[in-house]
Amino acid sequence: MDIKDKVAVITGGASGLGEATAERLSGLGARVAIFDLNDELGNAVAQRLGEQASYHNVNVADEDSVAAALEAVVAAHGGVHICCNYAGIGTPGKTLGRDGPLPLAHFKRVIDINLVGTFNVLRLAAEQMSKNDPVTEDGCRGVIINTASVAAYEGQIGQAAYSASKGGVVGMTLPIARDLSSIGIRVNTIAPGLIATPMLRGLPEPAQVSLAATVLFPKRLGEASEISQVAQFIIENDYVNGEVIRMDGGIRMQPK
Repeated sequence: MDIKDKVAVITGGASGLGEATAERLSGLGARVAIFDLNDELGNAVAQRLGEQASYHNVNVADEDSVAAALEAVVAAHGGVHICCNYAGIGTPGKTLGRDGPLPLAHFKRVIDINLVGTFNVLRLAAEQMSKNDPVTEDGCRGVIINTASVAAYEGQIGQAAYSASKGGVVGMTLPIARDLSSIGIRVNTIAPGLIATPMLRGLPEPAQVSLAATVLFPKRLGEASEISQVAQFIIENDYVNGEVIRMDGGIRMQPK
């Protein structure tokens, strides 16, 4: 799929991986709709990207919120061709800690945002994509990219909820790709490792160095731009479908 003049919805687009992808796709000529809850950052990113970008306050786990935002995007731009799901949280918590069992509400919240929220957005985006005329010779109408994590495979201590949510994203990738194949929508997932998002950059320098040393090669934190580069590859390569791509420098996470 040629990215130029396509309409891309990016959840979590106000910062980190989402922001980097919004910048990359906008630079390649896409019209970008940023879905986020941080109005200040979201508006700032949209303003920086120019007239071809817009910000929408969206709770990914809320059906009405997502549906209304997608309707606004379609009204403004005529359709949706690309959906990149980056929105998520990673609040840690041990199954059984000093204060007792992990509160069930904590577990449910992480699942609701990371897994249910991802499915909520992609299913409604797919509905809009199904209305598109094919944009490639193969009959592609849209591309969906989800975000998992290496924690889906090697979750660390305190990551039961996070790993479950990201494992769910991995597990639903192929079935959804199969579901949507008949209407020409490809579905793939990126599983990042240790990426230098604002959260990791906020750690003390010694902690960042220690984390970087655990990466196989190159021994450094990944950059958000490297994740956005993979998103570009997935969109442009029409034969990538139903796949989960680890972007982690070969790291295999240890228990802690």
